Amino acid sequence: MKKTAKFCLVGLTVLLGACGKVGPLVPAPGQAAPAKAYGSDKVAGSEELTQASEQARPGRSDELIRRSERRTDDPFDLPPGTQPKPADPTDDKAKTADPAKPE
Repeated sequence: MKKTAKFCLVGLTVLLGACGKVGPLVPAPGQAAPAKAYGSDKVAGSEELTQASEQARPGRSDELIRRSERRTDDPFDLPPGTQPKPADPTDDKAKTADPAKPE
């Protein structure tokens, strides 16, 4: 490919990338804006309608441990191909974990 052809290809790519609409969103001609939501005081604008709700994008908490605490042993954190250990009947936690069994 010649230098001129590459230059034209890059130029066209830049021009196509720059032709997007910049400005507020408006309904298409002949279409009405969304109606006011039930229980709302005002009609939501385009900015409010395009924002994701908390339910759609919940906040993320990376800190799972609040204080410096040792993690307890996780019986389900096993390498592939290994079987879990059977429950220890003498363990106090195992006795209180099953509410269906009377003591």
